[in-house]
Amino acid sequence: MTTEPAQPSQTGDARWMALALAEARRAGEAGEVPVGAVLVKDGQVVATGRNTPVAQHDPSAHAEINALRAAAAAFGNYRLDGCELFVTLEPCAMCAGAMLHARLARVVFGAADPKTGAAGSVLDLFAEPRLNHRTQVQGGVRAAECSAVLQEFFRQRRDAAREHAEPLRDDALRTPAGRFDALGGYAFEPRYVQDLPSLQGWRMHYLDEGPRDEPATCCLCLHGPGEWGYFFRHLVGTPGLRTLVPDLVGFGKSDKPKREAVHTLEWHCQVLSEWLDRMQPGSMVLVHSAAGAALAALLRAARPGRFAAMLLAPDGDEQAGDAWRAPFPDRGYQAALRALGPMASSSGPGAQQAASLAQEARDAMGYSAP
Repeated sequence: MTTEPAQPSQTGDARWMALALAEARRAGEAGEVPVGAVLVKDGQVVATGRNTPVAQHDPSAHAEINALRAAAAAFGNYRLDGCELFVTLEPCAMCAGAMLHARLARVVFGAADPKTGAAGSVLDLFAEPRLNHRTQVQGGVRAAECSAVLQEFFRQRRDAAREHAEPLRDDALRTPAGRFDALGGYAFEPRYVQDLPSLQGWRMHYLDEGPRDEPATCCLCLHGPGEWGYFFRHLVGTPGLRTLVPDLVGFGKSDKPKREAVHTLEWHCQVLSEWLDRMQPGSMVLVHSAAGAALAALLRAARPGRFAAMLLAPDGDEQAGDAWRAPFPDRGYQAALRALGPMASSSGPGAQQAASLAQEARDAMGYSAP
């Protein structure tokens, strides 16, 4: 394998890769897979390129190929002796072949590509001894940033596909996913249910994090009016603890019915009962916020024997105002707030409080900490 790890002292490489990253972001904004490239000679940018296969209807229009074409036109020569190419993703076989044919002196890439990379990940064309040109290859320059740009692009694609696959009723609104992107400490896999009888086609968001094998402590975490699952962000992901965290319809990432009459605690209790029957989590500890106490009491009465204990989640001292506003871009989304109560001011248990709460739940279930 010809690829060498990036060295911390290579500030020049990092500088050129930053320009390639800017090209990658422009590609992503245009709907292309975000890969960017910059071609440099003698410390000067000769050409740039970004992915354009979709726009140009051209399978060869990769960022590297576009940069090579532009540089060849600038020099009036397809041979690019002494040039270096910086690209945010490990080149594929097509691009690697073109680079070798152009006689590049050096190729520097950011993120490795385990599916199609031809600089050592899947194959290594640059190390093929039967080829008559040698190009130095450097990998891993600003790799984390390059990977992050790609991962965010494909995450947004998955979110868009999910939105398209799960229709929205005419009498409801759905908060754009981007409203939640800036919230820290809540990078959990979103899950949705839409086919419960009481949901009537509205979509409910929930988290299901932690071990599913018995024996394990399982907590159902209920927020109250004006809150959503973010209230339990420090409890979710606690080692050895399974946490089920629904967003009540009208709150958080769940659909927002426009009519206030929909939002009664009794209806939410029925939805949660049907959802628990679907999930079949076994015996649980019911953890609720102070604002969620009334709903928690209703659910416990409706499902006798389901919960081993009911615990009140303490409130922390963090600021969470942006989190409570995130689900409600404007007044049209706020029917549940008008029906059940105002936006919350509490922030939910902090990290230390969540750890104590998790231990209380284990004690209630008779389990030890992992």
